[in-house]
Amino acid sequence: MKHIDAMLFDLDGVLVDACDWHYEALNRALTSIGIEPISREDHLTKYNGLPTAVKLDMLGLHEDECALVWKLKQDFTLETIAKHSKVQEEKIELFEELKKLNVKVVCVTNSIRETATEMLRSTGQLDHIEFIISNEDVENNKPEPDCYNFAVKKLDTKAERCIIVEDSPKGLQAAESSDIPNKNIWRVQNSKEVTLENMRRYIDENFDSNGR
Repeated sequence: MKHIDAMLFDLDGVLVDACDWHYEALNRALTSIGIEPISREDHLTKYNGLPTAVKLDMLGLHEDECALVWKLKQDFTLETIAKHSKVQEEKIELFEELKKLNVKVVCVTNSIRETATEMLRSTGQLDHIEFIISNEDVENNKPEPDCYNFAVKKLDTKAERCIIVEDSPKGLQAAESSDIPNKNIWRVQNSKEVTLENMRRYIDENFDSNGR
């Protein structure tokens, strides 16, 4: 990985399998004020990977309802993180190897900074992260590419020297429309695939011995 400076990891479904946590927290918030919950099918096909504020706008909630549900959802998400989080040893092993290779680790997420930070802290990953790009850092969130382009700019490197790790359709849309080359996108199904062994396999299949 001689010519790679950084790996940009999505959070939910990549570093932590937390997509269901967000789904359950949002439905808990909705039903607590008498609003119909989102179906599992709609969650997977329409809402997964979007910021909470965008989901609420799509649901057509009034402004006061949006503010209340948003606050409740964040509170319920933090409760869920505290209850279900476990240290991700396989991610720490991967990060330690990347550090030896002088490759920086960045988290690029549609979550708010507070939630992302707590999720990474409670799973033992935060100390290995160079910085977090949250949905508060750019005007247009995934599926727009702004977050990934901003991460490259903040790293002060070239797009071709970065690798994106993504799982969701909206995240992959952001990755594929970013300045980072398509071959530099490591597509995974879930966080269990994000291991040192699988990273080495991805690198071997997509780059030569010089990391190009």
